[in-house]
Amino acid sequence: YTSFPDLKAFERRLTEYIACLQPATGRWRMILIVVSVCTATGAWNWLIDPETQKVSFFTSLWNHPFFTISCITLIGLFFAGIHKRVVAPSIIAARCRTVLAEYNMSCDDTGKLILKPRPHVQ
Repeated sequence: YTSFPDLKAFERRLTEYIACLQPATGRWRMILIVVSVCTATGAWNWLIDPETQKVSFFTSLWNHPFFTISCITLIGLFFAGIHKRVVAPSIIAARCRTVLAEYNMSCDDTGKLILKPRPHVQ
């Protein structure tokens, strides 16, 4: 497809856009991992505390502020759409594959175009 400069330009722009998303995606993944580990650690400490069974639910949450804050933060991140931000490049690539299928093409996860053979019409 070297004789089609528009395809080359499209591929170059798509790879550039997906590559541009990678640093932000990596940061959002790290934030999600850190908050998830904090929530899991806080949940473990909350569950093994013998006082948790003896007091009301809200009192037990008040007694474990690390778990409460990390859990609220994790819920807030999901409401803010972190689950979409950590997979943004693959969402873009999947949507491009859907559109490119109409033209017997596809792309990989980095945005490189894949030309499929033309179907034989008989």
